[in-house]
Amino acid sequence: MARAPLLQLSGISLTFGGDPVFDNLDLVVQQGDRVALVGRNGSGKSTLMKVMAGLMEADKGTRVMGPGTTVGYMEQEPKMDGFTTLGEFAASGLDPMESYKVDMVAEGLKFNPEGLIATASGGERRRAALAKLLAEAPELMLLDEPTNHLDIQAIAWLEEELKTTRTAYVIISHDRAFLNRLTKATLWVDRGQVRRQEEGFEAFEAWRDKLWQEEDDQRHKLNRKIKAEARWAVEGISARRTRNQGRVRALQDLRAERAGQIKRQGTAAMDLEVSEVSGKRVVEAIGIAKSFGDKKILSNFDIKIGRGDRIAFVGPNGVGKTTLLKMLTGEIEADAGEIKLGTKLDVAVFDQTRSNIREDLTLWEALLSEKNLTVSGRADQIMVRGHPKHVVGYLKEFLFSDAQARAPVSALSGGEKARLLLAKIMAKPSNLLVLDEPTNDLDIETLDLLQELLTDFAGTVLLVSHDRDFIDRVATQTIAMEGDGQATVYPGGWTDYQRQRKATAQKTVSTVNMKSKQKSAEKPVEPPKSSLSFTEKHRLEELPAEIEKIESEIAKLGELMSDPALFTEQPVKFAKATEMLAERQKALEAIEAEWMDLEERNAG
Repeated sequence: MARAPLLQLSGISLTFGGDPVFDNLDLVVQQGDRVALVGRNGSGKSTLMKVMAGLMEADKGTRVMGPGTTVGYMEQEPKMDGFTTLGEFAASGLDPMESYKVDMVAEGLKFNPEGLIATASGGERRRAALAKLLAEAPELMLLDEPTNHLDIQAIAWLEEELKTTRTAYVIISHDRAFLNRLTKATLWVDRGQVRRQEEGFEAFEAWRDKLWQEEDDQRHKLNRKIKAEARWAVEGISARRTRNQGRVRALQDLRAERAGQIKRQGTAAMDLEVSEVSGKRVVEAIGIAKSFGDKKILSNFDIKIGRGDRIAFVGPNGVGKTTLLKMLTGEIEADAGEIKLGTKLDVAVFDQTRSNIREDLTLWEALLSEKNLTVSGRADQIMVRGHPKHVVGYLKEFLFSDAQARAPVSALSGGEKARLLLAKIMAKPSNLLVLDEPTNDLDIETLDLLQELLTDFAGTVLLVSHDRDFIDRVATQTIAMEGDGQATVYPGGWTDYQRQRKATAQKTVSTVNMKSKQKSAEKPVEPPKSSLSFTEKHRLEELPAEIEKIESEIAKLGELMSDPALFTEQPVKFAKATEMLAERQKALEAIEAEWMDLEERNAG
């Protein structure tokens, strides 16, 4: 069955500063689409999304919306002028009777609707913008890095929301696990072209590598043809000059074709070098504890970190991951217990706040401002792992252009600032890397390279991250901080931690129940064959979450109507609430009936 188009872009061309971003681009988003929008940093993903949202006008081409289609766009830096609180902004596009939806979303995203915009952090403002979009539930959602500044629990909540919604969406994200779980199609922005594959992000890299291989093969054939034609032109043209001018022009056309090809952006030439070998024991913590006022961060925690360990710290925002990290490196003192640091430690720190990069400096000045990198008497060179190197040459290794070298740090994107900070810490040898949210804003290719470097690094790594896939690829141990001072060490990465935690919970099942299950297993009963189709089985899996969501909405409306003053003081609002409650209850009855029908048929 054909799906109706929600948005169509035709012949879109856009140029910035004389350089084409897109040329003659065609794109269609349909009902039910769940699309990953991917590409290198600077390839134009956010620009394309703004064109899709109607916030940026193309130089040429048309943008057509489906009849009655509404589009919601979550930008990376939301504008909140004219609003006092985060909740006021988030509810600004809703009917007053639907403001309860913001409270529901705020609970999942972990932000306070009463928080003042004037004092809100960038992460809080982004969560409010995401809450606004989810509460409004347009026909098409455009999400630009929605998981940035969310902790793992909030990301998991958002995943469930997007799994159960019937709204179409397009997502820009660097979070592999998030994209793998949610997307069913992929848009790839590459050198001004946008290609589409009707498979989710999980299949993207194999598809990309196949296309790149085909491109390399075609370039190789073109080079061979040019070489053969050039040899003919030198050896045989003198005898056939007049007759073969067409062939000479064809050779010129081949050379022009090769010159016009846009080279792929390479990966950053990042590298890590270990300084002198540290002691075998890097950090040992014995019975350490920490509190801030009434908030308990850590209680009676022990850990031994040895040379070569790669430790990931996970847990909700505000639970104290960064505090524990700083305690283990001696930056913050413990309230109780003892912390022993090993010998010969050379520490390099990646700070999630980017506080050690001054915004008013140029990239050139930012590198030269590091005293341990400067070369005596030279204002154009720095020491890179013991060898002098020109500032611009080193910046190029991290994919910065000549022009950017003299540009201010404030002009960089989030991903570019992350690369600059990596350039600074990788310029000097170290044996203990302290990385606090290093994956934010980095593109997939740079993340891949960083993961490989950390895996091969002979030193020790302490890592705070909400990127589950990255943790799985890097960590040898995971410290799970779950609040109220509790921290547990698990071997392996995020998936290993989840598996072990689940196994521990299952051990609480009583021995009687276990024996009962064993007896049942001795006499296996063949399960009845399901009569459901694949689509119906998928729908049956989705329904419990939808039922829970509607029940939560009904509860919120019930709380609203329980106010005795609502009927007398705001009769119109009371009537609207009554109408919405009836509609939600009717929807619940219908969806429960659907679930019962599918469940009975599935049971055979």
